[in-house]
Amino acid sequence: MKLLNVSGSPHVHGDLSVKRIMWDVNIALIPIFIVSLIFFGLDALFVSLVSVFCCVLFQWIIEKFLLKKPTSISDGSAVITGLLLAFNVPSNLPLWIVAIGAFVAIAVGKMTFGGLGKNPFNPALVGRVFLLISFPVQMTTWPKANNIFDLAQTAATTDATTGATPLALIKEAVKAGDMSVLQNLPDYWTMLIGQHGGSLGEVSAIAILIGGIYLLCRKVISWHIPVSFILSAFVFAGILHWIAPASYIAPMYHVLSGGLLLGAVFMATDMVTSPMSKSGQIVFGIGCGLLTIIIRTWGAYPEGVSFAILLMNAVTPLINKGFKPKRFAK
Repeated sequence: MKLLNVSGSPHVHGDLSVKRIMWDVNIALIPIFIVSLIFFGLDALFVSLVSVFCCVLFQWIIEKFLLKKPTSISDGSAVITGLLLAFNVPSNLPLWIVAIGAFVAIAVGKMTFGGLGKNPFNPALVGRVFLLISFPVQMTTWPKANNIFDLAQTAATTDATTGATPLALIKEAVKAGDMSVLQNLPDYWTMLIGQHGGSLGEVSAIAILIGGIYLLCRKVISWHIPVSFILSAFVFAGILHWIAPASYIAPMYHVLSGGLLLGAVFMATDMVTSPMSKSGQIVFGIGCGLLTIIIRTWGAYPEGVSFAILLMNAVTPLINKGFKPKRFAK
């Protein structure tokens, strides 16, 4: 009798590859990059270029001279890390600090664990949180967005005109017990287009959603993590607002402000650091959403997305164990 030899998994093949997935994500980030240029001028370009260049350079140096293996910078993963790191910092951040963040993201967050596919935490968020803890003043000094009708201002670098982000205003109002401060908050339309202070990639909800739709159409991500993340944050914030509307802002404002959408679409969905099963991804997204609102509401920082995703990254192996898909023929 002739035996049938079965090779090791995977057994289902398609046209997806690491390189294609990575560059699809880079393409999806283009609308956010364009909006950052419109509202923050050439500063956004400089920060993005330095971040991407340093991430690619550090990965090349580590792979070639320390790990002594073929370089993989052409797969686009280092470019994604650089862009996401840039999109998580203010446009007036000194470029030498951007370079430090890129080094931490690549060397500590990614290559220390063996490179792409082996890192337990999202590298860009590792770099961002390191910068936030190490350089809190520079990381929380936000330039005001340019007037999109002033072309001369849009083309120029931002001059030291700074202002608080919507989340910072909310935190200030709650801490002072003076909710009149919230009168200075931008309206929903401003939040959608992005003409307000904040990190490069978090200001425009429309640009983020365009990129997310592209990734869904290309089947790079699924709906499970973004929807569960956003919906759980919305529901939890809505419950708080319903209980004490004078103390907690409307849930839609939580969704549109800060890095919630950017984190839900581009960082929580990282294939390496998120659960494998669909049910596990939903649990992961719910955890991210709840932790984000908890940190925003009762934590020291006005933003909580980065910390929430990193905490859930740490829980991912446990989620994978608890929410395994059914075995074939069982």
